[in-house]
Amino acid sequence: MSAVSLPPPPLPVRYINLDRDAERRARLDAEIARLGLPGERFPGVLWTALPQAEQDALYSPALNARQFHKPLVNGEKGCYASHIALWRWLLHSPHPAVVVLEDDVRLKDDFAAVCAAIAALPAGWDMVKLIGRAELGKTEKLRSEAPLCPGYQLVQYRRIPSLTAGYVLSRQGAQKLLATRVPFGRPIDVDLRHWWESQHLVMRGVSPAAIELDDTSFDSSIGAKVAERSLADKWRKARHKLLYTLGNAWHAPR
Repeated sequence: MSAVSLPPPPLPVRYINLDRDAERRARLDAEIARLGLPGERFPGVLWTALPQAEQDALYSPALNARQFHKPLVNGEKGCYASHIALWRWLLHSPHPAVVVLEDDVRLKDDFAAVCAAIAALPAGWDMVKLIGRAELGKTEKLRSEAPLCPGYQLVQYRRIPSLTAGYVLSRQGAQKLLATRVPFGRPIDVDLRHWWESQHLVMRGVSPAAIELDDTSFDSSIGAKVAERSLADKWRKARHKLLYTLGNAWHAPR
């Protein structure tokens, strides 16, 4: 008698949420319960509450000066540190992958089916983004696409979108990121676009998006960013954008 092929167990869902953001927590708990998912809150990192030694181990001003056009604010550092903590949680868990959400999203009705389809994918992927540029009304630059589940495609990007509001991360992906992204010098959304710096992180996406940004996403919980104040700031930003374009093209699959 041949063995029966069973579907993979549901992936755990963890959403990053600061202690002070109770309203977001209640809304996302309701979203997860509505879809019957194994989801839980993951405490976000308040950067100013970290001991100085932990801050120094996570964020490198020297890397920041080389890699980015301005220093990161505390909220950006805390956001990145929260994702790092979740990557470490995955490696200390028995799970093959985890669904990572920020707390300013809404889950589409097909969210559970999309996550189940990703869990059933053959090995070889590191991260699958659940939202991209198209959700913001922008044109997505794709290299290829293939069926994922009814109504959704698994896509390979030409240029990785910067959104980190939702993604599925495999154990291998977490290992690559923790080996190459601690300490960090860029915001997480910019850093992840440099996939070739993380042992050629195999990143895919879902189209259309399986999540959408909530109205609260426009009122950032992590704090205001520092505006570029001078021509020098603008020049550094333009230079880093050019370096990204060249690096992305150079390392693209042939």
